[in-house]
Amino acid sequence: MHALVIHAPHDLRVEETPTPEIGPQQLLVRIRSGGICGSDLHYFLHGGFGTVRIREPMILGHEVSGVVQEAGSGVNDILPGTRIAISPSRPCGLCQYCQQGLQNHCLDMRYYGSAMRSPHVQGAFRQQIVIDRSQAHEVSASVSDGEAAMAEPLSVALHAARRAGALLGRRVLVTGCGPIGALIVAAARRAGAATIVVTDVGELALSSALQMGADEVVNVADNLDGLSRFTANKGSFDVLFEASGNERALRGALDAMRPRAVIVQVGLGGEMTLPVNMFVAKEFELRGAFRFHEEFAVAVELLNKGLIDVKPLISATFPYTDATNAFELAADRSRAMKVLVSFE
Repeated sequence: MHALVIHAPHDLRVEETPTPEIGPQQLLVRIRSGGICGSDLHYFLHGGFGTVRIREPMILGHEVSGVVQEAGSGVNDILPGTRIAISPSRPCGLCQYCQQGLQNHCLDMRYYGSAMRSPHVQGAFRQQIVIDRSQAHEVSASVSDGEAAMAEPLSVALHAARRAGALLGRRVLVTGCGPIGALIVAAARRAGAATIVVTDVGELALSSALQMGADEVVNVADNLDGLSRFTANKGSFDVLFEASGNERALRGALDAMRPRAVIVQVGLGGEMTLPVNMFVAKEFELRGAFRFHEEFAVAVELLNKGLIDVKPLISATFPYTDATNAFELAADRSRAMKVLVSFE
């Protein structure tokens, strides 16, 4: 079969890769669609991020959907021909965090397309893959392959929303509106947020946020003081989802947050310096949100029932044989939100 293998920055190749034998509790899946994630772009553009570097050829991709081709001898609840979204998260189930229900903090996590481990964990941008039965989540006929591949980033957004606590009636600010920020808008709206305001520096991102349910958007590139009207009486917002990973975005939002606001940091960037005096004086709660686990099943259910529509975020679909152009478009935030790769 063919796979998309990264060797070095901008060195992405279509290569022949063997398909392993399936075990009793596994499935052989024909991949149909995959979404290009920010981490995939970091590998493609820079060879990694932070201290994580490509040290050997690695198959990219972890946002995928497909169709079951064969079920292992011990699997009797899913048939060949079933369309599925695939969770890329494979915790060990044995460590102390898995036993506490914190699988996203697994000490032996094997997450598709990750160079954090050595040897690297090979990804899912390939024509065929063998997965554990537990990773497969059936999608309805009303959900396209591309939409099903969006279950993974939607899961990240749902986990972030869960980390914020109750959102019913809350006033929410989202800073940074790439695909994750836009999906956080949808998740917060589904959770009952009364008002959602979004900031970004790009018009495409902001227009996408409106399509996903934001009440108002602010282009902070054109309007540096765009949040100033929300700062009266110690602030307007109850919850901040910081999805840009940019220190300036976080600091610029704090004056608009009410005392005891919950700040959920979702975006990953460089190290940040925080105004601790303000955190103390306004009694902010700072919470991180990292990956997901049980939210993947929830994401697929929401897609299956049509309760969240991800179609506005899908900018383009490329055949896997034209993956380099797909990655280059995905890297251009002025032209694309989510770019998909087709493996059909």
